[in-house]
Amino acid sequence: MNKLQDVDWSRIPVPEDDGKADHLHQAMMPHVPLMVTDGRTIDLAALTGLTVVYAYPRTGRPDIPLPEEWDIIPGARGCTPQACAFRDHFAELRELNVDYLFGLSTQDTLYQQEAVERLHLPFPLLSDHELALTKALHLPTFEVDGITLLKRITFIIETGSIRQVFYPVFPPDQNVSDVISWLRSHRT
Repeated sequence: MNKLQDVDWSRIPVPEDDGKADHLHQAMMPHVPLMVTDGRTIDLAALTGLTVVYAYPRTGRPDIPLPEEWDIIPGARGCTPQACAFRDHFAELRELNVDYLFGLSTQDTLYQQEAVERLHLPFPLLSDHELALTKALHLPTFEVDGITLLKRITFIIETGSIRQVFYPVFPPDQNVSDVISWLRSHRT
């Protein structure tokens, strides 16, 4: 296992369900254009087929220290293990008819591009740097060092409608397993 992925989850505070995602199940995606690390702009509401979006607070970089006390914020730690788990199960998700897979954060696209390259992600990341989607969907957030970050949440969207919501997500590296289990049990 990659050193960055080797996390003792028993030492990390578990996030609690604060009810801030209850309104999302069966909600329609708003038409919000988002910058993508591959240079495109995507409107999740306009995509047809099955889309998985995992939202995460922020990816760290080896050359930049994490915010002070990051590990004691429930649900903050684990962005890299979560991304790598989705990377490692990308082919399986495609076999389960997932047409699109995206990570989503409030970091800007340039910052996210470093993570895509360093982690060898076979899927792009979406930037909600301006918080347009976050505000339109009333996504759960928290603040660190004056920056608004998304709480970890995953949606399964089918042609513009949110069919399933995973919230809170913990441990992050197991999120993809939960998504795969749901997809298998809800095959049409």
